Amino acid sequence: MIRRTTIAWGAVAVTAALALSACGGSGGGGGGTGAGGTTPLDGRGPITFATGKDTSGNLQKLVDTWNGAHPGEQVRIVELPESADDQRQQMVQNAQVKSDAFSVLNLDVVWTGEFAANRWVVELPQQQFDLQNFLQPAVESAKYRGKLFAMPFKSNGGLLFYRKDLLQKAGIQQAPKTFAEMSADCQKVLALPDAAGMSCYSGQYEKYEGLTANFAEAVNSAGGTIIDADGKPSVNTPQAKTALDTLVQGFKSGMIPKEAITFKEEDSRRAFEAGKLVFENIWPYQWAKANQTDGSSQVVGKFDVAPLPGISGPGVSTIGGYNMAISSFAKNKATALDFIKYMTSEQTQRSNLLATSEAPVLTKLYDDPELVQKYPYLPTLKASIMGAKPRPVVVHYGDVTKAIQESVYAALSGQKPTDAALSELQQKLQQLTQQ
Repeated sequence: MIRRTTIAWGAVAVTAALALSACGGSGGGGGGTGAGGTTPLDGRGPITFATGKDTSGNLQKLVDTWNGAHPGEQVRIVELPESADDQRQQMVQNAQVKSDAFSVLNLDVVWTGEFAANRWVVELPQQQFDLQNFLQPAVESAKYRGKLFAMPFKSNGGLLFYRKDLLQKAGIQQAPKTFAEMSADCQKVLALPDAAGMSCYSGQYEKYEGLTANFAEAVNSAGGTIIDADGKPSVNTPQAKTALDTLVQGFKSGMIPKEAITFKEEDSRRAFEAGKLVFENIWPYQWAKANQTDGSSQVVGKFDVAPLPGISGPGVSTIGGYNMAISSFAKNKATALDFIKYMTSEQTQRSNLLATSEAPVLTKLYDDPELVQKYPYLPTLKASIMGAKPRPVVVHYGDVTKAIQESVYAALSGQKPTDAALSELQQKLQQLTQQ
């Protein structure tokens, strides 16, 4: 059913793509101006789309639809590594040598400010996008100093995937709202014969970008911040210590399995789908993966989703997702602008949701009765995104996230006490934010 629906919407998307090409200008102009109003968005012809590894398997189909409607403006996907850190490194290296190898960049939402501040991407014409129709947290993540430097392509909010079947067998009627409730629920569930060999909970705790997101969620849900509203580091606080202590204790108690210290998204996804976890914090793309009936998932029809649990109250998701930007050094920027319009159009967003369960960026899709019937998690996901908070908004984000990962990983792996890890992190962040 998903395949037939996707094909149907793909046909509509072709029509939309043709319409978009007509409104974006032609030949040597029409796109607007770039950063500071100095970079014209002109030129038409082939472009590249630099993006992380497509774990959904649907991205090429979307690009094929565009290419079918634009024989003279073909898009070629340049697939970068799965790791967000490696993606950023390649994009930065490409920008630093002013290479035109990448035309459109699929930026993690936390990179927008860094790339805009360094003039590696051009300003986009806000008037050519109906921004009021997009999720506002996603739109804000695409701006730098009030100007639009990218367009949201995929949003993301963390969700708690859980084994609904096992909770019901244990007499638990609803998902936990705090880590303490989750721990108590796990004691009941893991006592069941059906849960033999299972672990309680996991997020992503390898030393990479996912660890920054998980730590930020813990700190925010404990009432703290990593960087406060004034741009000052604030991790050497009781709230941040409570958050980190909770995660450390999770590993020590076995609530979080030891192997989770090596987990990235795909590792935790596979563990949940193999029936090894009762609870898991992950992005919504897992919904489609966990429901596949090809034998890859052992939890089809056995799970549900809920808002993330928090440390001292309701959980707070880290805003995730990807924003599409145009490289300052790209050729054929007019084509690049129209391609972004196509990828962020309602038809393309709906098609991608139906095929992948990834979070769309248009508000109306979360309220569509047909889509909600097919994907009942959409209202929960919308609430997660609307209540989400960003990771630190800083120019030197790469250095900041690396510092967070090193200090938090050292605490989780038992190499440093939480007090020492947070004190050290506070000092590093103060230096990085003063530069």
